[in-house]
Amino acid sequence: MISDNNIESFIKRNQNKSIIVIQGLGFVGSVMALVCANSKKDYYAVIGIDLPTEHGKKIINNINNGIFPLTAEDPKIEEFYQNSYKRGNFIASYDEYGYSCADIIIVDVNLDVEKNNYTSGTLNDYNVDLTSFKSAITAIGLNCKPDALIIVETTVPPGTCQEVVKPIIIECLKQRKLSTDNIKIGHSYERVMPGPDYIDSIQSFFRVYSGIDKKSADAVETFLHTIIQTDKYPLTRLGNTNATEMAKVLENSYRAMNIAFMVEWSRFAEESGVDLYEVVDAIRMRPTHANLMYPGIGVGGYCLPKDALLASWARQNITGNNEPLVQSETAIIINDQMPRFAFEFMKKYYPDLEDSKILLLGISYRSDVGDTRFSPVGKLYDYLTEAGSNITCHDPYVKFWEEQSLDINQNLISHLSSSKDIIIISTGHTLYKNKKTINALRDLDSTFIYDTIGLLSADQINILKQKHTVKVLGRGDL
Repeated sequence: MISDNNIESFIKRNQNKSIIVIQGLGFVGSVMALVCANSKKDYYAVIGIDLPTEHGKKIINNINNGIFPLTAEDPKIEEFYQNSYKRGNFIASYDEYGYSCADIIIVDVNLDVEKNNYTSGTLNDYNVDLTSFKSAITAIGLNCKPDALIIVETTVPPGTCQEVVKPIIIECLKQRKLSTDNIKIGHSYERVMPGPDYIDSIQSFFRVYSGIDKKSADAVETFLHTIIQTDKYPLTRLGNTNATEMAKVLENSYRAMNIAFMVEWSRFAEESGVDLYEVVDAIRMRPTHANLMYPGIGVGGYCLPKDALLASWARQNITGNNEPLVQSETAIIINDQMPRFAFEFMKKYYPDLEDSKILLLGISYRSDVGDTRFSPVGKLYDYLTEAGSNITCHDPYVKFWEEQSLDINQNLISHLSSSKDIIIISTGHTLYKNKKTINALRDLDSTFIYDTIGLLSADQINILKQKHTVKVLGRGDL
């Protein structure tokens, strides 16, 4: 543990810098901490605070001992981490004392949605539990300076900053007999994209922000100018925190609906013997349709599987309208069933899965990053397990699959050294389409290769089809 004395020593070593505390050191918070610690003019010393759980302690110990806890295909992550490690302006702790030292506190904690009955094809119930989020905000309120700037980056139901964060902070300050006149609370949602542009998705990307009042919004703006290349990516201020909170969930709900829209079209294409990828490529030539999605195995990651539900919940529980956001909820239902469709598609061509030897290439939800949160591959894995298959998994970015409690052998060549009945390309990692991997697949004994995400090029498919059965989801009778 980093004790009070350690934090005080850290602050003394960085006495000419403002102190930022990042609450939550997950896929967003840990990288946000790096960006802040590497600000353009070396403004900040950063304290990352996480929970004293086994997982939290591991993250904290790694950060403080020269090991950054996340792996992704972005060299800037290690570069930024080594810079901050050498400078001594980034430490991690689970000591809430750190909040009392902060000029700026950035909230990057999880806010999950618990779905029930998602495997049935209908979303009969879901639950947005703010208990942990409220506890996190309370920890800040019981320790923060009365003039601190608190910025919520967590994706929250619209209305949360005004109806949850502000009242908690104000009540805590009153309990401590401190003034409530100078506290500043803002919202500026993250648009982090894990992968090869991880750092740039924070530092070199457009930001939307707001505050609970003008002084809060002004303070958020001043801070963002120090960590984002605002000369190239201008900031956008919205009228209040309800607006920025809505912007985030609307942004992701739109994308989720775009994906859900493509699900039924991919089925139609399969039935019609049409390569939907070439159809989408043709349509994308029209600028107004450039963001039309490809078919795939499903939606994963922390935001897309749930954000529409946060909005619908907020409408019914904060705004006071009893009507849900029906289309947005329906998109979530459809997307949750995408792994089932991918599974059923494969069974049409390989019906007897019992005792079959299957290799899953990729378990993370997105290419070139080790993030397995809500990965659709997890549901596919479950379906294959229920069918009695013998499954092995590879992922170059994941050593341990937490959701399935599986150690992952990261040596791809060892996986491809023994025969498999089925090889499923389930994540679009760059490794799986390089020449060495394609050659290794080509040299295997005849097998069934199933590309669920359209990773393989036409030339690669033709090479592999000379020896193997190759099927690609969304490419008709290929």
